[in-house]
Amino acid sequence: MKKLILSVMLLCALTPTFYAQKIKGSDTVLPLAQKEAEQFMKKSKQSITVTGGGSGVGIAALIQGTTDIGMASRSMKIDEKIKFQQKGKTLVTKIIAYDALAVVVNPSNKVTKLTRAQLEGIFTGKITNWKQVGGADLKIISYSRETSSGTYEFFKEHVLLNKNYSNSILSMPATGAIIQSVSQTKGAIGYVGLAYINKSVKAIHVSFNGKTFIAPSMANAINKSYPIVRPLYFYYDKKNEPKIVPFVNFILSGQGQKIVNEVGYVPLKK
Repeated sequence: MKKLILSVMLLCALTPTFYAQKIKGSDTVLPLAQKEAEQFMKKSKQSITVTGGGSGVGIAALIQGTTDIGMASRSMKIDEKIKFQQKGKTLVTKIIAYDALAVVVNPSNKVTKLTRAQLEGIFTGKITNWKQVGGADLKIISYSRETSSGTYEFFKEHVLLNKNYSNSILSMPATGAIIQSVSQTKGAIGYVGLAYINKSVKAIHVSFNGKTFIAPSMANAINKSYPIVRPLYFYYDKKNEPKIVPFVNFILSGQGQKIVNEVGYVPLKK
């Protein structure tokens, strides 16, 4: 009997601990987290489920305890941190990569560059026609992410300088919907993560000083010449670290950061 007990104890000691993890949040981080999870599960045989919904949705799920990791493309707000702490939880914040936020228009649009002030004018509704920024006599149709999106929050803070979006702006539930809408609408403009850019839309060169216009690209994001770059976050409760840290460490490893680059995001180190 003693030998049996010892054998079971030894088997348990030698058997790796298997965890099932839920990750939820930012649609910007979604394709990266999915790819990282796919590769990590091949190595570890762990079970990881990744879903989107927006940064706000992921953070809310984390506070409620219905997800292990909240993905976000913005910093957690003070009221969110307070709610998290009120649940008796200790927040851990990890930056897993960076992302350049690109402004995109329909390929037929002759406008190739815009200043931050012009972007502010367009998305707040002060500039309503492309001829006001050197384009054709065509109504501007602006697309934005919905209010629960970290991309929405980041663009408002860093490009609009916290001014309110126009009431006429069209809110999209996901980044892919913005790409599709802009590609099909001649007067359209929107903003998306660098990894989402494809040939169906045209990325605009942006200037924050009104003089130097920079294209959104991996190289320009890495050398910090492109002005709209943001960190991408994983948030989780410290008590869950034993099952979360192996995956986080994988993303932060050389292999994980190589995947960051392959998917179209900016690695932490280059």
